[in-house]
Amino acid sequence: MPGETVEDHTTPHSGTGAGDGAGSGPRPGRSAPISRKSVLKGALLAAPLPLLVGGAPALARTLRPSSAGEPLPLTPYCDDGDDPTPPQMEGPYFRPNSPRRTSLVDAGTQGTRLTVSGYVFGRSCRPLPDVLLDFWQADAGGAYDNTGYRFRGHQYTDSRGAFELTTIVPGLYPGRTRHIHVKAQAPGRPVLTTQLYFPGEPRNGTDAIFDPALLMNVRTVGSAKEATFDFVLDVPQTPPPTTPPPDGPGDTWRAGAGYRAGDRVEYGGASYTCLQAHLSQAGWEPPNTPALWRRA
Repeated sequence: MPGETVEDHTTPHSGTGAGDGAGSGPRPGRSAPISRKSVLKGALLAAPLPLLVGGAPALARTLRPSSAGEPLPLTPYCDDGDDPTPPQMEGPYFRPNSPRRTSLVDAGTQGTRLTVSGYVFGRSCRPLPDVLLDFWQADAGGAYDNTGYRFRGHQYTDSRGAFELTTIVPGLYPGRTRHIHVKAQAPGRPVLTTQLYFPGEPRNGTDAIFDPALLMNVRTVGSAKEATFDFVLDVPQTPPPTTPPPDGPGDTWRAGAGYRAGDRVEYGGASYTCLQAHLSQAGWEPPNTPALWRRA
């Protein structure tokens, strides 16, 4: 990037394979556990969330299915210390000093239009502003521009930790499945180098470094595609402030309270018992969340 030096502190996977970086890594077909952050992290954003066609939130955390294809259980307790977004090798085609831009599409660009959006969070599920995101990818024919900056560019997350990239669906590079490269760096923190993948690709099962934890959620909208993905960086954070837990049985349910398993509350003239510890949010009232509350 102009005037910037991005130092990669991650350790690439070693091994030989296709020239775009196929090497050792997670074994094809490995199922990835869905973290609690993937379910809750958007609940901490007070600003309105962008919507996809049909009104569904454009957030990987709310749209990504479980490994079995079933709806995810409601697990809003967020400080479970799970792992950040996994790193992957850089490959041979990264170029520093990419232009700052949110669109990689120029006049006459060939290929299926793709919008990738999402958020960047730290370890306590709080959004990270001013995170540097540097993207690069192959063109529709699977080739990288190594002399100029076609399909290369960087941007920064906004005050909500949000980003949006306008590009095309990359072509297939020999020996690899379809993917997008990215470097992410919070201010003053090490760089995460990783890759994003597309669901349902035949080569996902044969690509030696494919990781299902890095699958985007992708939808077809007309002649274009929309994808969502949320990054979690290894950035320590102070958990968001909460109100004290209820004082005892009969306390009225309220948003922003840290409830523990076994706590009793009153809501709508009925009593409820808490089934699992969580930080309450508007919309999670006891009648609406049977995974969290059982009527006493």
